[in-house]
Amino acid sequence: MVKPPDPSTLGNFEEYVMLAVIRAGERAYGMAVRRELEAVTGRDVTIGSVYATLDRLEAKGLVESWRTTLGGDSQSRRVFGVTTCGERALAETRALRDRLWDGVTLRPPLRPA
Repeated sequence: MVKPPDPSTLGNFEEYVMLAVIRAGERAYGMAVRRELEAVTGRDVTIGSVYATLDRLEAKGLVESWRTTLGGDSQSRRVFGVTTCGERALAETRALRDRLWDGVTLRPPLRPA
């Protein structure tokens, strides 16, 4: 019998998005999360993939969202925050990654002869 996926199990991009939400702080609306991801990873990220991931994480209970105005801006934005359950999932993901890396030594790169 196949065990159903644990809702706290994070894929790589889910982990990155959650960390970007935390890094963005009170201004963690979609575009700010995207900019944070691009700045840190050096890769292009589509806003659609960010929102799809945020929606999936919210359905899992790992992030929550609310509407607010930011810093005197009259435009309402959907802002995200990581839930307690989300923080636990991030900690478990990091601990698992640390256990996997424990004792691993990478070989030096092979040089052409």
